[in-house]
Amino acid sequence: MDNAETKKKKFGVPHIYTLLTIVIIICAILTYIVPAGNYDTYVNDDGRTLVDPETFHYVDKTPVTPFGVAKAVFDGMYAVADIIFLVFIMGSSIAVMVSTGAVQALLVRIAMAIKGKEKLVIPVLMAYYCFLGCTTGAAEGLLVYIPIVLPLCLALGFDSLTAAGIILIGAGSGFMGSMMNPYTEGVAQGIAELPLFSGAGFRSVMLAVFFLISVFFIWRHASKVKANPQLSPVYEIDQARDEKMNFNLEENPFGFRQVMIVLGFLFSIVMLVYGSMKLKWWYGQFCADFFLMSIWAAAWGGLTPSQWGERMAKGMADVAVGALVVGFARGILVVLTAGNIMHTLLHACAGVLGHFPSAVSAGGMYIVQCLMNILVPSGSGQAAVTMPLMAPLADLVGVTRQTACVAFQIGDGLTNVFTPTSGYFMAFLGLAKIPWDKWMKAFWPILLTEFLAGMAMVLIAHMIHLGPF
Repeated sequence: MDNAETKKKKFGVPHIYTLLTIVIIICAILTYIVPAGNYDTYVNDDGRTLVDPETFHYVDKTPVTPFGVAKAVFDGMYAVADIIFLVFIMGSSIAVMVSTGAVQALLVRIAMAIKGKEKLVIPVLMAYYCFLGCTTGAAEGLLVYIPIVLPLCLALGFDSLTAAGIILIGAGSGFMGSMMNPYTEGVAQGIAELPLFSGAGFRSVMLAVFFLISVFFIWRHASKVKANPQLSPVYEIDQARDEKMNFNLEENPFGFRQVMIVLGFLFSIVMLVYGSMKLKWWYGQFCADFFLMSIWAAAWGGLTPSQWGERMAKGMADVAVGALVVGFARGILVVLTAGNIMHTLLHACAGVLGHFPSAVSAGGMYIVQCLMNILVPSGSGQAAVTMPLMAPLADLVGVTRQTACVAFQIGDGLTNVFTPTSGYFMAFLGLAKIPWDKWMKAFWPILLTEFLAGMAMVLIAHMIHLGPF
């Protein structure tokens, strides 16, 4: 028995902080090996900073020292402080609301109403989040749905991975197959000088394929867990959750006070969506929105000021690991930038692709975009870095620019909900209290399947010469 436990520990997945630190060290070593280089950049008419693909040049090496490696974690946290504090404020505010029992009381009644048809929740909710991903490029905005979907899934006999999969993977399928996302597809097509949102028919097929794959895997996981809860990788974590419900209506009253708390929470969600779309809200306003919601919930929930403070503190402690991991992940980009090798790696990839047949080059573009999304998880940021290179490269190797945009779109969206360098993804897991290794253990088949489906889509786009050019 002791040998079995020792073996299990020996081959276990490292803690996410350990894993990311190892990656940072590897990147620092590369700064001593890979030649340093840069592209010149310029600001276009829309105010966006783009890479000039004709200006790559080597520069003096700036290798990252061991002290620089240690400092990269701080610099990474400083660079994404807004996301980190968003997780802390939202996590603590949600903890206050959950402690009142209002949302749980409502969800108990919903769960009892759909008893016997629990699994229908999966495609219905995933269709909603797919729509958000397709139209608004929903990312940080997905965080607000955790306190609704997670306890509902637990009440229906599923696990927290099912809840997170419904939201993240549902939205991700819409993101990859979007026909009208201005932040990724729109930016990429603008750089490639394509008509805005052209190729919508082909992308609608992509959307259907990715959505069906996503629903199939989440449904299969949920069915397995409902039949035997102990098969869930997060079984022990879910057993200790505060969000767990009992179905005793007397212990879950839903009177006027609870109604006001729920209305306050819904209002905060509406304001977040409206503010981000119409008022140009960003993280500071998001935090203020939820901070006020926590005070509203505490007031109607009968909490004293001290109780409110204690629950805020507990909520922050619960999401600390997930919040700070965002800074660790950003440290990778800090090292690559300080060592001036990110553009060198991209230049090398573009050079290699130019020597292969056009079909291989199309698939290679897709792989490059998948890898670049790990280093530059921002969709519009990745488009600004890669598309000025990929669009003219597509012309040279006989690939349509529309196909290059498809490769970017799928490659950008695929790893968003798997790579630990994705800020909103790790923030989501932190708020949901789901370890990254548990997520990967459960859903790596989705990553593999969607990667292969994405490759097929890119190759089909190439074969049919998806245009207009």
